[in-house]
Amino acid sequence: MSIPLRPAVFIIPDFRNQGVWLRALLAANLLMLVVALIGHRSIDRLPGEIVELAARVEPALVLTLMLLYGLAPWLKSQPAWRSALLVVVLAMLAMLGMEALLARLLGGETGWRAPLAAGASAALLLGWFDLRARALAPALAEARLAALTARIRPHFFFNSLNAVLGVMRDDPRRAELALEELSELFRALMRDNRKFVPLSEELALARKYLDIEKLRLGERLQVRWEVADCPADLIVLPLLLQPLLENAVYHGIEPGREKGEIRVHIAAERDGVHIEIDNPVSPAQEPHRSGNRMALANLRERLMLFYDLEARLEYGERAGRYRVCIDLPKRSAR
Repeated sequence: MSIPLRPAVFIIPDFRNQGVWLRALLAANLLMLVVALIGHRSIDRLPGEIVELAARVEPALVLTLMLLYGLAPWLKSQPAWRSALLVVVLAMLAMLGMEALLARLLGGETGWRAPLAAGASAALLLGWFDLRARALAPALAEARLAALTARIRPHFFFNSLNAVLGVMRDDPRRAELALEELSELFRALMRDNRKFVPLSEELALARKYLDIEKLRLGERLQVRWEVADCPADLIVLPLLLQPLLENAVYHGIEPGREKGEIRVHIAAERDGVHIEIDNPVSPAQEPHRSGNRMALANLRERLMLFYDLEARLEYGERAGRYRVCIDLPKRSAR
């Protein structure tokens, strides 16, 4: 999966995305409110008219979204015009079915105005989603991703080279391995970071990074890996773990003089994966905290670009440890 370089003729939203559902519900209800305000006959009857309109619109709206959730993979595989037409037709049929049900329960006739209004509203929402997608891709999303993609701090590169020089005479094989790991790390930074990557690759890259840092910090850097429950086929946004681990080293291990442990916990959950990275907190790291917040704000924006509202990022200090928690939806490479 990737963020497109160029937008399609028409961009169909992902109806399995929570953010799309939330925006569709809010926008549809806003349209319903506008209709009620325009068509009401007296201010005293306005609340009742809104409730009556909601009773007709909300079930049809939810039914439409549920159908689109089930059809989402098929919609993505079809030409954009066909998918858009199907969305409009489904909205009209759902409203027509609701009108028929209400006519049977309450009496009256099934009208054609409500289904037409539902189809027009669906078309308006699709147009709005398309404009929003175009605002993010390609130019804006490309520029923001380029700015937000994690970059290794310059001091790490120079410190790593100095550490390699320090062991070159005593342990040339270890120095050679460290240079290979360093080259792998920079190769990962220079690749196309618009595409999701396997979690196994992210873990391998994270281990290489920490091996290089351990060469420099020695026994001061301890790492506890709790990754036995990682889904084998999970894919995640690129450069997810390395920047967090770099923060943990820079803010939690470097300022102290004693041994410090970084804990990496990754486990599968029912609908996704939970990631925790925590490190010790030292009073000596106080001057660096603003830099830590900036890096985490950048990560939050990258998560928004890749996952919309489906990802969650929390961080904070508790009991002498600084913990970063990330919840991601389950995305499979299959």
